[in-house]
Amino acid sequence: MLRGRAVLVLGGLVLALLAPTKAAVADGPSGGVACTPRKLDCDVSVEVPGKPAGTKPGKPANGGGGGGGKPTCALDGEPVPCTSHLGQFNAADACYWRLKDPQPKTRAEAEFTTGLPEDWQPGDPGKFYDVTCPGADRQLMGGMTYSETGPDGGGVDVRALADQAVEALRLEGADIGIAPKPDGVGLVGMPVWIWNRPGETHTGPASASASAGGVTVTAKAKVRNVTYRMGDGGDPVVCTAPGTPYSKEFGMRVSPDCGYRYERPSATVDGGRYKVTAVTTWDIDWEGAGQSGTLTTTRDASTSVEIREAQALNTR
Repeated sequence: MLRGRAVLVLGGLVLALLAPTKAAVADGPSGGVACTPRKLDCDVSVEVPGKPAGTKPGKPANGGGGGGGKPTCALDGEPVPCTSHLGQFNAADACYWRLKDPQPKTRAEAEFTTGLPEDWQPGDPGKFYDVTCPGADRQLMGGMTYSETGPDGGGVDVRALADQAVEALRLEGADIGIAPKPDGVGLVGMPVWIWNRPGETHTGPASASASAGGVTVTAKAKVRNVTYRMGDGGDPVVCTAPGTPYSKEFGMRVSPDCGYRYERPSATVDGGRYKVTAVTTWDIDWEGAGQSGTLTTTRDASTSVEIREAQALNTR
């Protein structure tokens, strides 16, 4: 018989790491909304115990080219400014369109205008544009043009259409998987496994398009990484892969790609649980009507875990 010897209860340790326990304290529901509809720089978050609180549509990452990046345009395969003193570049005819100011008010002022109907009268819904078509052998093209729809069949703002395509991606924060489970209990020093459950809006790649006036802009997004802050003040965990879901047969092994160890129990923080926050960084490319751009944006999610000290028993 053993006397006065401390024996770690390994069976209880494994059970505590993996199985739910009624003693676990769940987070209370919380949430917040700070959003203007159809804006990219807003937060919408709803937190449910044990579930991620995603932000939609989210904020641009600091220094990450938020706002869609600078669009680029091309003429005969060479980059050209999308906007200049000549107006807005229109990929459909490779010309610059600028609304004429002031607009002609008489037939005489509108003389020699391309596309002007014979029955045109002041007050008709069309507009007059100064059109300039740069490039070799195109010097005689352009001039004052009358159009009821404007360039690209409607004067489409390609950059605004890109914003719509990005919003249509419906990107979310990580769908956090974690062992110990949020409704279970983990132990100090034991491996914690973290992963982002697969899903187009959680792990990508994701693609969406927006169309107007015959122009279509497509946005494609992929996750660069997920940064987990574990709630104990330790260094963040940056995971470039989605992570490996925990399974019982892994026992006490360390996660091969996204893991952590707590060095003190969560009883030391308010509520007795560590809040785990995941920040997903998305890289987005968009293109349409001869223009293209890039965007880096982030989405947040969170869950929580309870961590206790491993208990020792004295056996006699």
